[in-house]
Amino acid sequence: KQAQLMEVLKKEVRAMLIAAKAGLTPEQLEEQYMAMVCKPLPLHDLGFQSTLELVTQMPEVVRICPSKNGAIILKAIADDSTKGIAKLVANQKVKTRKASKKAATKTNATFPAKNSKNPQSFQTLSAGTPVLPAVVKAELQDLLSSSPLLLADLDKAFLRRFGRAFQYRQYGFVSMFEVLRSMSDCIVVEQTKAGSLLVLRKYLASKIEQQEMPQGKAEEEEEPQGEAEEEEEPQGEAEEEEESQGEAEEEEVPQGEAQEEEVPQGEAQEEEMLQGEVCQGLEQFPPTPEIPPDAVQDRSLCSLPPLRRRCLVGVVVECVVSPSQFYIHICSTEASYKLQDLMFEMRHVYSHKVASDKYIMPESAVRPGQLCCVMVSKWWYRVIIHRVINDQEVEVFYADYGHLQIVQKSWLRFLKWHYLKLPAQAIPCSLAWVKPVEGKWSSAAILLFKHLCRFKELVGIVDEYMDGVLYLFLCDTSTKEDVYFHSVLRDMGYADVCGENIPSQEFEELNPSALYVQPSGRQGNAEVVEPDLCLQQESRDAHSETATLKLSGAEL
Repeated sequence: KQAQLMEVLKKEVRAMLIAAKAGLTPEQLEEQYMAMVCKPLPLHDLGFQSTLELVTQMPEVVRICPSKNGAIILKAIADDSTKGIAKLVANQKVKTRKASKKAATKTNATFPAKNSKNPQSFQTLSAGTPVLPAVVKAELQDLLSSSPLLLADLDKAFLRRFGRAFQYRQYGFVSMFEVLRSMSDCIVVEQTKAGSLLVLRKYLASKIEQQEMPQGKAEEEEEPQGEAEEEEEPQGEAEEEEESQGEAEEEEVPQGEAQEEEVPQGEAQEEEMLQGEVCQGLEQFPPTPEIPPDAVQDRSLCSLPPLRRRCLVGVVVECVVSPSQFYIHICSTEASYKLQDLMFEMRHVYSHKVASDKYIMPESAVRPGQLCCVMVSKWWYRVIIHRVINDQEVEVFYADYGHLQIVQKSWLRFLKWHYLKLPAQAIPCSLAWVKPVEGKWSSAAILLFKHLCRFKELVGIVDEYMDGVLYLFLCDTSTKEDVYFHSVLRDMGYADVCGENIPSQEFEELNPSALYVQPSGRQGNAEVVEPDLCLQQESRDAHSETATLKLSGAEL
């Protein structure tokens, strides 16, 4: 068993090191293995005390190189089956700051239109700087939301707030300055005597507004008068009832001291209701928890509008099960901002104990198909309950990210009606025109596909929708030569390119999006309107709107 485990481990280590052009330190290899395989390196199972001791027993797989600063760098030794991948990685661009000097268009030799006399051309899209996951962006903005922070203190502050180090290199960044440049739309770097100061643009904008509005003090002086008027209001029971009705109709959850002051009035109303029940002889029935009027009970999220066939769109792969089952986000500044703003607002609202307790879900509401939200690591996410595990746990589907997870029932809350507006951001996808050689994707094929997708902005070429699943080609344009993922899987012997889409077996067994998310349009129709999220209109030919994207026989 140890020999078999060692052989599998060698393949996995070689795949990870090949994907890292500059190599990995032993610590980085441990982190990469944990992130990709979801378990630590099996050192003790194989009788090793450290990662370095392990790789010394893989001389045909790992080359140990000392670096200038004294650190140890591990690099892959390619075998016959991985030489092609090693060559692609070696040609990968190190610096992505300068704009790509590729030609604006390329002939459609790889993807010619069916029955098209004039070959159509696609524009090449540059992947540019690596992309931070939406959650990490939100964490950085949350860290700076209370006050600006010196760059030198960022690592300590991030570790203290979130319990882990900010390891930007695992997201594909070379330096912290690259990270800040990628977030220049929301973070500003100011030079001070103490060093580089990181400031949120929103903070700067509010500061400028305060300087431009000298009447703010006068408005603050008027607030005590408003408070005095509120104190004069309780002159009768009728007025109190009107106030409580107005509060119940408000959509916004309490966000400060004013809302906390409303709690005693709610308690007084509950006492009056109980007294009325006692007078009617119904005191033996305890009152059921009141569900807020703005709580979502029987509604579903909508999906994003379907993409037009053959359009090119920037995507980030969020969740991977296999090349036939993964979820993507559309790369769009507007969409990214909307999801981040939603996460910030939900965290702000549900972090107040009064609001959080108000939206607690009774046992009768915890059922499969219920749209709600869940708190994980202090962040709130929109989820749909997939199944009830036991009295304490449920399995939920993350509508904006695509994965399933078991969580505690106590973490669930009703979703406010306001948070229904944004469509579910995760799009279920399958790689077009490929099928596994052995009938089922091997672990090595899945690992390679994850490495190809990991923390990169890719170009997706839309082929078609089948049963609510988007079939598309994926291309990495950050290298000197564009890398098409279906070609890499074929060249590595993991997949056959079949010239048509075979229904995803994984999605046929379970597709939570199809179960719980309402389609926004007829996805099977090739004439759907192309949304603004597309990065490039793919055709100038009048006949190309209904043309089907097909690989040429020569390329197969």
